[in-house]
Amino acid sequence: MIKAGIVGASGYAGEELLRLLAMHSHVKVVAATSRNLAGKKIGSVHINLDGFYPDLTFENIDNNELKKMCDVIFLAVPHGASMDFVPELLNGSTCKIIDLSADYRLKTAEFEKIYGMKHKDPREAVYAIPEVHDVLKEAEKIKNIRLIANPGCFPTGATLAVAPLAKFGVLENVIFDSKSGVTGAGNTPSATSHYPNLTENIIPYKMTAHRHTAEMRQEISRLQPGFDNISFTPHVIPASRGILTTAHVFTAKKYTTEEVKKIYVDFYKDKPFVRIVDGVPSLLAIRGSNFCHIGLEADSKTKRIVIVSAIDNLVKGAAGQAIQNMNILFGLSETEGLWIPGLP
Repeated sequence: MIKAGIVGASGYAGEELLRLLAMHSHVKVVAATSRNLAGKKIGSVHINLDGFYPDLTFENIDNNELKKMCDVIFLAVPHGASMDFVPELLNGSTCKIIDLSADYRLKTAEFEKIYGMKHKDPREAVYAIPEVHDVLKEAEKIKNIRLIANPGCFPTGATLAVAPLAKFGVLENVIFDSKSGVTGAGNTPSATSHYPNLTENIIPYKMTAHRHTAEMRQEISRLQPGFDNISFTPHVIPASRGILTTAHVFTAKKYTTEEVKKIYVDFYKDKPFVRIVDGVPSLLAIRGSNFCHIGLEADSKTKRIVIVSAIDNLVKGAAGQAIQNMNILFGLSETEGLWIPGLP
């Protein structure tokens, strides 16, 4: 049995990790940390989990004690906080760490430029979208790697949307337009997430300078070397969860919808969580699941291809993908604990 710890278990991603791991047959959650909620039962705070963790309480655990308890530790903490945990947790232990923050996703100089802070621990990590990156092969390149940088939610939906065409080497220009549920902003209320401001509304933000754009450029250029002609604008919509990404892909020549669909079906043929669907993907269909649904259509009049991807930002965009990466690292089927259909 894999013993797991969750640092930051009181937030949305931490709660989702607890929900999904409660159904995992090879994992036992032995630690769930929260300074503010220390001493409270898991089910008294996350009511949906009442009865699933009868003996587990939130704790404020010292890092040295935590790493002795765990085989794997999930860091569900704000950006800038993980770099304080990772060195202590890795030092003198054998535990693996899966970081859901942005701290280890980018090269150090790029992180410092984008996030405006000094990186305290500029070590290498494996950036891992399992459908795009060979996680184990990447881990073997870095000696004794035990640190996974779990991708951001927007970059996950965007990268999955265009990865087959990038690998095919045909991208000329890509414009991503993403609509996200409000949980992507975390559980601290803001003007953007305040109900009267958001209901019956759509709010674009950071229209040309969202920091996830750097992550998209970094990973898509690995598939199509040298390509970085990427634009991205996110929007918040009045939904609790989900990200619908529309990618406008411009190519040097025209493609038919049938040609593009074949490229996608071939690319994702062995990837259980990616489905190429007829028509337009629905956020309702993937809600609560680790699936990514992709729909596509080639513009018959121009050299444009429209790709639409739908993911749950808290599952495939965060906790689910983190568990999928854990499964791979520990030699389990990547679907273990995650083979759950979306809500109707």
